[in-house]
Amino acid sequence: MPFQFCPQCGTKLQPGYRFCPSCGEKLSCAAEDFGPGSSPASTKAEVETAITKTNLAARSCKPTENKVQEDIASMNVSPRPPLRKTRKSLRLDKDPTPLVLPSAHPAIVEETATMKAKVEFEPTIDVSPSRGKCTRSGKGKAKMSSPPKRQAEEPQNLCDKGSGATQGPAVNAASPVSSPVIKSPLKVLRPNSKESHILKLGAKEGKIFNEQNFLQRAAKPAAVDKWLKQNKMDFLGIPSCAGFGLHADSYRFLIFPDMGRSLHSVIEKENKPLSEIVVLQLACRILDVLRFIHSNEYVHADINAENIYIKPGQDAQVYLVGYCHAFRYCPGGKHVEYREASRTPHEGALPFISVDAHKGAGPSRRSDLQSLGYCMLHWHMGTLPWIELAQPEQVAVQKQRYREDVDALLRHCFGKKRVSSAFHTYLKSVMALEYSEEPNYSSLKNGLSAALHQLGGSVESPLSL
Repeated sequence: MPFQFCPQCGTKLQPGYRFCPSCGEKLSCAAEDFGPGSSPASTKAEVETAITKTNLAARSCKPTENKVQEDIASMNVSPRPPLRKTRKSLRLDKDPTPLVLPSAHPAIVEETATMKAKVEFEPTIDVSPSRGKCTRSGKGKAKMSSPPKRQAEEPQNLCDKGSGATQGPAVNAASPVSSPVIKSPLKVLRPNSKESHILKLGAKEGKIFNEQNFLQRAAKPAAVDKWLKQNKMDFLGIPSCAGFGLHADSYRFLIFPDMGRSLHSVIEKENKPLSEIVVLQLACRILDVLRFIHSNEYVHADINAENIYIKPGQDAQVYLVGYCHAFRYCPGGKHVEYREASRTPHEGALPFISVDAHKGAGPSRRSDLQSLGYCMLHWHMGTLPWIELAQPEQVAVQKQRYREDVDALLRHCFGKKRVSSAFHTYLKSVMALEYSEEPNYSSLKNGLSAALHQLGGSVESPLSL
């Protein structure tokens, strides 16, 4: 069967082709005239002429080009409609950008996000880095995607999965970050809202998941309202979670209404211990919160000044926050057994956690009450026997010693000052509790309230900070 070759790319052609099926080059008039109406003699001569020209052009090519033409000629070319564009218009750039394949350890870049809502202040947030990726188009010139910028051009929203809201406020994380733990709360404003909120960010499967689980299980707004009605109270310092969700499939966030400033920041700003009246007021309000969460089968397990917030302008409102270490001590109404080394030891703020937490036993109700006693001493006197120790084992030894000798603990903290009778009564009671024993919350609060009245204060009066 007569055939010819494309003078442009050397592809073998079949009779009747007006365009090369490989490169789209329009063929010579010989191919156009070749058809049923042509005479055999003229057709044969034209084909031989075209083959001769093609062979001469092929001999003049370089060896590498001959090899390419042989490979192309050996390919089975399926018939298809002629291409309209020429090979020149489809030709690749002479110096294409080289494609850099990702190594075993790709370069780490810092992930950032921008915030649509208004930011009140911007502390350092720790977020683990993301990895850069390269992409390549399916056909044609290879392209490299530009590396992620340090500040995202488009805002990344944190999708709020809380009840009654489809989308929560975004967060500004433009500052460099390195680990999935938030060091201080970030205040944000919802769009078209004057009320500010606090955003807490952490690793998806980290301690923040434990806090979210506690808030959804034991601190529902309906349960808090029911408790207030039953106990004829106007306020209970349980934080209300306004929203929660996941970000970038690696981080979890919680959103709370603005609860003011932490007690730790107040103490640092004043740079002096709190008065006995203020300490007793705080203790009474925290006892109410502990009684509520204990009745819902949980303990806080990390009571300290950083987890206590005071609402500005309404100093009677004291919140107990930070439930990352919350422990379900009584699942299904059955108290857990005391077993040392059943949990990670020394979890929580080292100077204030209970002896049970130092030994790796599950914290119980007495653990929270003993931690509150350590906090009261530190807030009022500014010291504890183990406050300067850095080794957890040494701190545990000191706490074990003073738990058995409360009088020595009070003498060490008060020094030459008169020991407060309210502190003495409270610490004696909570240090004598058994692991699974239910505390008498009313008795404890009444003792603190009576001492408070003797000093001229009351639980309901504003805090003198």
